[in-house]
Amino acid sequence: MIKERKPLTLLETEELIKDFKETEKTKELKSFIKKFAQSDAKTAKKLKEALTNMNLLKLKEKDIVKIVDIMPENAIELNKVVTEAGLDTDETNKILETIKNIK
Repeated sequence: MIKERKPLTLLETEELIKDFKETEKTKELKSFIKKFAQSDAKTAKKLKEALTNMNLLKLKEKDIVKIVDIMPENAIELNKVVTEAGLDTDETNKILETIKNIK
């Protein structure tokens, strides 16, 4: 039963499924996460908190999760990740600086 819908980073998903019964599906999911996660859980959590605390109205929680998962390194990559947000140059630079400082 679904209790709530909430965007999760790859590493938050990994944390959730660690107590699941080991099946072929959970093995595949863990393998996928290992392959594509760009950081460790501590760094991802710290970055998610920092981006949330920036209080940028244009950034939704799903955008923050995408940023944490992909960790874009420049404005072009960031704008590809959050296409709907329409970030201005100042907001883009603040986000990239935050990623750089936490990474």
